[in-house]
Amino acid sequence: MNVPFLIARRYFLSKKKRNIISIISNISMVGVAVGTMSLIIVLSVFNGLEDLVRTLYGKSDPSLVVMATRGKSFAVTPALLQRVQAVPGVALLTEVIEDNALLQYHDRQMVVKMRGLTDNYFGQSGIDANIREGDHRLRRDSLDFALLGAGVQHELSITLKNNLAPLRMLYPRNNGRKTLSMDPDKAFNEEDLQAGGVFLIEQHMDDSYVFVPLRFAQRLLGYGNRRTGLYVKVGSSFAVETVKQALRRELGPGFTVLDSDEQHVSLLKAIKIEKLFVFITFTFILLIASLNIFFSLSMLVIDKKKDIAVLLAMGATEQTVRRTFLGVGAIVALVGAVVGLVLGVGICWAQQRFGLVSMGMATSIVDAYPVKMKLADIVLTSVAIVLITLAVSIRPALNAGRLVLRDNL
Repeated sequence: MNVPFLIARRYFLSKKKRNIISIISNISMVGVAVGTMSLIIVLSVFNGLEDLVRTLYGKSDPSLVVMATRGKSFAVTPALLQRVQAVPGVALLTEVIEDNALLQYHDRQMVVKMRGLTDNYFGQSGIDANIREGDHRLRRDSLDFALLGAGVQHELSITLKNNLAPLRMLYPRNNGRKTLSMDPDKAFNEEDLQAGGVFLIEQHMDDSYVFVPLRFAQRLLGYGNRRTGLYVKVGSSFAVETVKQALRRELGPGFTVLDSDEQHVSLLKAIKIEKLFVFITFTFILLIASLNIFFSLSMLVIDKKKDIAVLLAMGATEQTVRRTFLGVGAIVALVGAVVGLVLGVGICWAQQRFGLVSMGMATSIVDAYPVKMKLADIVLTSVAIVLITLAVSIRPALNAGRLVLRDNL
């Protein structure tokens, strides 16, 4: 029989406790429950946002991107393309040219991210399923068409298939000089094309990206056989990480191969850092709420001095007394933590199932806040509660074990 736990349970359930001690204990449990519930909910929301970012960018991102380790572009030769395609797991290869360009329509203009693509790009991207208007094809009947972000279309008030007013793309002409010519005709390369479609994925892409045929980008930028990247689709029966490592070995240190997470490492890292700081903040709040356990245990030790003296007189050791009061603190924290975990998990499940809390934005891609529960977060929260409980309970427990027997009998 575990004597310390038995006594701790009786102290916790005793109806003869002084009223103030009971009130403080109940406040402690409520504080731990609310803090635990908040931690679970907030961490699950950050997990949901992280998954939402991956989902949104996954609609237009390839499985892998091959880029130059140094410089903005690299020369592409048939031999290089053959080496990449020969790597096991490479199902599709798309050549890409991406750079900033000036887009003009009527009397309006804005700087956009122009992405030149070979026709097979839409074989490895799901962006064609997010076309809001028009067609995703960039080349039709020997004519070049642009696929615009919804934000770009709105900013310039672009009408699709307007043959009388095509889009005009401008890019600084490279004359071997560091400064532009004062003559506009000599300062920029210019190319025209039609607006063929509008996509709606996520705000950053919608507000800045324009997709064009690769040959159009070659002419405008004067890139020739140079590319800014190669997009690789990994076969369904191959692991992305395995193909990534194989490409790195094949291409050597002159090239960088990035998977989907590495393509947006800054954004995902920012979410993880925010999640870490939120966890630390809520842990401190939980610690402050748990200080009530310290006060209730300290008052319980004072109230139970005679009981402690009797236990010591009956042969109980200081360790037994300390474990008894640590047990009381553990029970208070455990009850609060279990209630908080149940509430937190229940609220997250309800949000996942019914979308109780809306994003509150009409233009949002998702209607409700995304949440995703992870076992690691529940374990981490539980460990934090255990450590906090020990921290606030150990002092009163030590004081109980050091009680002078002859002064309290």
